[in-house]
Amino acid sequence: MTEVECLVPDLAGVPRGKILPAHKFIAGLKDRGLRLPESLFIQTITGDYPEEDVMEDVDQDMYLRPDPSTVRVVPWYDEPTCQVINDCYYRDGSAVDIAPRHVLRRVLRLYEEKGWAPVIAPELEFYLVKVNTDPDYPLEPPIGRSGRAEIGRQAFGIDAVNEFDPLFEDVYDYAEAQGLDVDTLHHESGPAQMEINFEHGDPLDLADQVFLFKRTVHQTALRHNVYATFMAKPLEGQPGSAMHLHQSVVERDSRLSLFVDRDGRESDLFRWHIGGLQTYLPQAMLLLAPHVNSYRRLVKNFSAPINMHWGRDNRTVGLRVPNSEAGDTRIENRLSGADANPYLAIAASLLCGYLGMVERLEPSNPITGSGYTKAHDLPKHLPDAIEKFQKAQRLHEHLGDLFGAAFTAVKWAEWDAYQDVISSWEREFLLLNV
Repeated sequence: MTEVECLVPDLAGVPRGKILPAHKFIAGLKDRGLRLPESLFIQTITGDYPEEDVMEDVDQDMYLRPDPSTVRVVPWYDEPTCQVINDCYYRDGSAVDIAPRHVLRRVLRLYEEKGWAPVIAPELEFYLVKVNTDPDYPLEPPIGRSGRAEIGRQAFGIDAVNEFDPLFEDVYDYAEAQGLDVDTLHHESGPAQMEINFEHGDPLDLADQVFLFKRTVHQTALRHNVYATFMAKPLEGQPGSAMHLHQSVVERDSRLSLFVDRDGRESDLFRWHIGGLQTYLPQAMLLLAPHVNSYRRLVKNFSAPINMHWGRDNRTVGLRVPNSEAGDTRIENRLSGADANPYLAIAASLLCGYLGMVERLEPSNPITGSGYTKAHDLPKHLPDAIEKFQKAQRLHEHLGDLFGAAFTAVKWAEWDAYQDVISSWEREFLLLNV
């Protein structure tokens, strides 16, 4: 290898870090290694910073500690290059509280202390779109091998996926080269909207894989002269893109499911896990729907939830229990958008379920009809979600008070920046009519 990319996922899930020659990376392992300012974790999606003094205005150095289990080749470069995900520590050896990987680890320790092990399987949706250099111009589906753009919806269409076969061949090759355990690929409901499923596994490992996979898809699409976007709602009038999280809990040593009893019936812990999700996820929505655009996805009749009802094999509710063999009993959290930071979305979902299990929170009865006939009781816009998360002391207790303060400060700053934007809708309908 000639170069090493040292990656750090920020609050938005954006890869930050440094690139250096391989020999200097190896030499740096003998001392404290690379440094980055802690303000990396309070940078907004626009590249700005909150006016609020979250980090006590010190902005001290963080030291990067590579996680050896995450070393992978970067297969789309001509020069031999590897990448490694880093954890962040201060000079005294303490972990940086607001780093997303550390936040997820805090939640996983709660399960470990109980002798439990959560299992996660993400399903990640995204769109391919034409290259768009004008942010005022609506996104459009790209041209496929046929020479035509996909106009109608082609859910589960094989030939519709094959329109972009060279791109997806590269995606699979690059994923294999990186050891990303992707499973099936299929066409979703929107034009040039795809979904990739991951195998069930360890939550931190799966969060790493989603983080790297999103980067892989972005880079592969660019090589094929299209964009890939994980925006929650990139196209008007079309379904949004989700990151559905299938989650279950097993006994750490025996690996037996805690969601069923010895007779294969759904257990108390299963019910309480649902109860925790129903109780706490509305307060944690900011971590699953972190951007202004996220709330455009959460509307009825577009295969996205609008409330916290649950049901069996029911895709109109927030919490779906798929039909499965007893030992594979799991809950599908359908709230998270594809735009969410995978570390934070998984941490939030697992924490809410954990709190239900330890607090023995009973869920509501499952519904059998459409969840869209019930009230829309999830946050409808970003400020509502920020305010709910800001007051969620039970969540902050486990995610970290500093993390809670930093994340809300960043999101208020992003909301303020959005409020400064005058949209094309306003110019079209208000300019000459009011």
